[in-house]
Formats: sequence, structure tokens, C-alpha cells
Amino acid sequence: MAATAHACGKVILLGEHAVVYGVPALAVGIDRGARARASALDEGPSRLVIGGWNVSVRPDDSHDLARAFRALLDASSSTRPLTVDVEADLPPGGGLGCSAAIGVAIARVIEPHASAEAVQALAMAWERVFHGNPSGVDAAVAARGGCVLYRKGEALDTVRVRGPLQLCIGNSGLASSTKAMVDGLARLRERKHDLVERSFEAIRTLVSNARLAVEAGDRSTLGRLMDLNQMLLGGLFLSTPEIEHMCGLAREAGALGAKLTGAGGGGCTVALVPSRSTADAVLSAWRREGFDGFATNVAADVMAVPHESGAAP
Repeated sequence: MAATAHACGKVILLGEHAVVYGVPALAVGIDRGARARASALDEGPSRLVIGGWNVSVRPDDSHDLARAFRALLDASSSTRPLTVDVEADLPPGGGLGCSAAIGVAIARVIEPHASAEAVQALAMAWERVFHGNPSGVDAAVAARGGCVLYRKGEALDTVRVRGPLQLCIGNSGLASSTKAMVDGLARLRERKHDLVERSFEAIRTLVSNARLAVEAGDRSTLGRLMDLNQMLLGGLFLSTPEIEHMCGLAREAGALGAKLTGAGGGGCTVALVPSRSTADAVLSAWRREGFDGFATNVAADVMAVPHESGAAP
């Protein structure tokens, strides 16, 4: 019998960019992510298939996905040849942790009895092929779900989520380079060090208060803090007219708060909504203006997320 597994996507609610300089970031796992199904082969080599991307690779192929697949297999205890079929509900390169979600889903399906920590370690072997020295927050959130406070160089701090958190994720349609945006902010910090540091300290305060709001189930306050974070990110030249327009549309449609998520300069916008009807209104407002998007919920932590059905191949 084939085994199946799921992994979460990731959204940064507050703290992106400042996190590079030691400020905490608040991140959540979302119920959209990646699914993997593994079937045993009579003979090797193993094969990775991502149907939606028209990708089918074997570990010795030259494709980056093949190298990542090989790295994950080499780090695992799996010895039988497998076919791993993957489906992803996230746009690649959109700042939503698509790569990590795929890596976690594959790790989970080939090591179905592994702990969250072991799955995360396997996924990091996959992630290093694409990102060199990733922070690990994407893989951790993909493996665990829930909400975490991330500080560079420190262990993740789990945040208790009280009550549901419903989000709308919108794609600006513009490509965004994380490296270019990080490098641009670094140059701004060199020229205007005091200004940028004051912004980082303000973001630190917002993240701290956002954690309290999440733990208290105070969505209205969380939304206002997201708006303030967006204002600061805009002041650091990380936003775009399209993102600002999407944020405005979301607020006019009833969102409690909206901001860019991830690198900025394009990519995705996240809006916190109080209900499914408001989510529908936000998505409709975006689509009328030519922006694509979807509604999602913050995924429960790993203890509450079923991640295995069937048996290991």
C-alpha cells in the first residue's frame, strides 16, 4: 500500500527583513502546502514526479530538483527504490515556503514514523540544494504548522494560537528576488543606519505585541499591528504600488489588516480576515483588479495535523 503525507506552507505575519538583523519574526503554517505519495518500485532508481510542474526526475539527473531529491534520500534511512508523486498548492518563489513544504512532504512520506525534528532535518538536506544556508524557519514551519517566533541563530519558540486565524493570500503578479531585496535594504542601512535601526526596533515591538495578540485571540489588534508593520516596510522601500493597492483593497473589503509577506518588491500579500464571507469579499476585490489569490487557515500544530495514511512502502 502507498503512503501519503502533507506539509504546510508558511506565511510571515510580521518581522520579515528585520529578522536578518536579529529581530524576531512571527510565522505561521497554513493549510495549503504540499502532498506526497510514495509507492515502492520493484527495481531502482527512485523517481520524483511533480505533475503540476511537468517534472519527472531521478536522483542522478542534472536538474536541481533531482539533486535535492538525492540529498534527501542520502540523508534518510530509506533503501528501497520509490516513486514519489508530489502536488503543491503554493506558487513557487512566492515567499510561501513552497520548496520547504515539498521537502517536508517527501521526507514524511519516505520516513513515515520519523519525529518532526527528524523530518525537519531531512527537509533541510533538500533545502540546502536550493538556498545554500537556509535559516530553517520554512522547513520548521512546514513540518510543525501552528505559529512560531523565530530569532536568527536560536531555537524556534512555539506560540499558542487561540481561536482560528483566517488569511487571504494574494499574488501581486510581480517576480521578487529575495537576494535583491535583502541587498537593497543592506545598502539603505549603510547610508541611513539610524533610520533603519529605528524601524527595526519598531518592528521588534510590533512582533512582541503581535505574539500577545495571537495568544489572546485578539484578531483586531493583530490586524492593526500588521498594518503598522506594512507602513514600516513601505518606509524601507520594500513595498510596491501593486502591494499597496492590494492592501488597500483588502482593508476596504473588511480585512482586519494587510501587508506584504516575504521579501517584498513583488511577490505576495497577506490579509487577516474575520470570516469566510470577508475572505470571499477580499478575493473578489483582488480578482476584479487582476490579482489572483486564495483563502487559507493557520494549520494546527504537528500534534493535531494528520500526516500519514496508509503504510510505508
